[in-house]
Parts: sequence; structure tokens; C-alpha cells
Amino acid sequence: MWAGTWRVGGVLAVSRAFGDRLLKQYVVADPEIQEEKVDDTLEFLILASDGLWDVVTNEEAVSMTKPIKEPEAAAKRLMQEAYQRGSGDNITIVVVRFLGNQEESSHSNSG
Repeated sequence: MWAGTWRVGGVLAVSRAFGDRLLKQYVVADPEIQEEKVDDTLEFLILASDGLWDVVTNEEAVSMTKPIKEPEAAAKRLMQEAYQRGSGDNITIVVVRFLGNQEESSHSNSG
């Protein structure tokens, strides 16, 4: 049910209900798994809790993250946005930037 955030039996947020013995009959803890090839086209990955995804769409998160090169600054920007939009759940965010898309270093191995 919806009570400011999705809750199981109106008691615990869905993510916290996974380990609750009394709510086990209502919650399936099978993870959603997706494989992604990491190559030069993958710029970054956003790992976040429902506190972000309840109030920010995937597209919005990408557009907010893309111009910010520092991962910690990008995560903070997303956190602030979720908070400003009134997220009712905990907000945990990690942004991982992949090195393949960064400009090559001016130092090269030439011998």
C-alpha cells in the first residue's frame, strides 16, 4: 500500500520488509538482475535507493548527472533534488563514472 512510500501491510517500507519474518509471506526477495556490457559508451552508473527513484525518473537522474564530472558531487546533486521534491524514504546514492569516457591523460608511455 502507498503511505507516503510503498509499504508492506502499511508497516514497513518495501526494502526494509525483505528481512522481516512476519512479512515474509507478502514479500519476494528475488533480485532484479540486468547485465550491461561495460565499454566506451557507458559513461556512468547510478545506484540509489527508493528515496531517489520515488521522486526522480531515470531520465531526470541522467540529465542531472551527465554534466557533473565528479561522482560525489553528482550524487549530492541527486540527493538534494530528491529531498527538495519531498522524498519520504531514505535517500542513498552512489554515482560511478567509468574511465573509458574521460579524456586521455597527457602522460603516455612512449619509448
